[in-house]
Amino acid sequence: MTDYKNLKLIATSSPHIRSAENTKSIMLDVIIAMIPALAFAVYNFGWGALTLTAISVIGCIFWEWAYRKVLKKPQSIGDLSAVVTGMLIAFVCPPPTPYWMILIGDFFSIVVVKQLFGGIGKNFINPALAGRAFLLGSYASVMTTWIAPGSKLGIFGSAADAVTAATPMKYLHGGDLEGLKAAGVSINDMFVGTIGGSLGEVSALMLLLGGVYLIIRKVITWHTPVAYIGTVAVLTYLFPKGGSAMEWMLYNILGGGLMLGAFFMATDYATSPVTHKGQLIFGIGCGLFTVFIRYFGSYNEGVCYSIMVMNLLVALIDKNVKPARFGVVKSDKKKEAAAK
Repeated sequence: MTDYKNLKLIATSSPHIRSAENTKSIMLDVIIAMIPALAFAVYNFGWGALTLTAISVIGCIFWEWAYRKVLKKPQSIGDLSAVVTGMLIAFVCPPPTPYWMILIGDFFSIVVVKQLFGGIGKNFINPALAGRAFLLGSYASVMTTWIAPGSKLGIFGSAADAVTAATPMKYLHGGDLEGLKAAGVSINDMFVGTIGGSLGEVSALMLLLGGVYLIIRKVITWHTPVAYIGTVAVLTYLFPKGGSAMEWMLYNILGGGLMLGAFFMATDYATSPVTHKGQLIFGIGCGLFTVFIRYFGSYNEGVCYSIMVMNLLVALIDKNVKPARFGVVKSDKKKEAAAK
């Protein structure tokens, strides 16, 4: 017979949802989605790209572990979010970035931006982008030194034999589309990724494959990436600075960190709106700021700062586009507003 005296009644509040999906499974999907871009980076820049990524990942895991160990907090490195941050930081840095420098960026991203605000889900800006912005502000010369595609870095990242070269964004910033073509960079090169640039942002094709995978897996929705890339496409098509409108648009949407930012940065759960309408507004805002910075700023790339600026507006967006509560009509809302 059942011993009813020893049975425990566990009461929890609704909703009672059961799902195999958790933070670890989501982060694992993101890692899988970034593997094609990482593989192409190794092909394009040599084994040093893989070493830099591995060191960045190890650095992020260590800083998160150390911070929570010192403060005697429950460990969270098992959720794989530090691995994702480490990969993204490496992706937005030049391939020959010194190891000590990327470890500093890891520290800023994990400890200052993420952990000091409470850990995963409580940071208000994207940690990887904040780390890149910090490194760019602190070590501008290194963070703007690019190597030519095909310059194979050694497994320990030595750039002694690498050839430095301007990135396509340098030409586009000056409106010199003809100069970019004369340098031998075609739209196909931009799409495939046989160009210079940050480690993980050069291949639009590989990033698109990863983005589609995330959408199919329902890790992200299409709203933010499509709104972001679409806004950049429309503005650059309507207001070209060189060449034909179509060519100018294609070079702009395939260049820089747009694809990486649209699929992997702007869709971060903690720093993007929760509603589809809000995500569309967020994506449009990112697109506007990206084009404004590329056109009128002194820096030739605007993805990093545009997403961080929009991160700061997420609370405002969510507040103004939140759906109506079930059973509440407009007249009720007006009464509530009047009462306040």
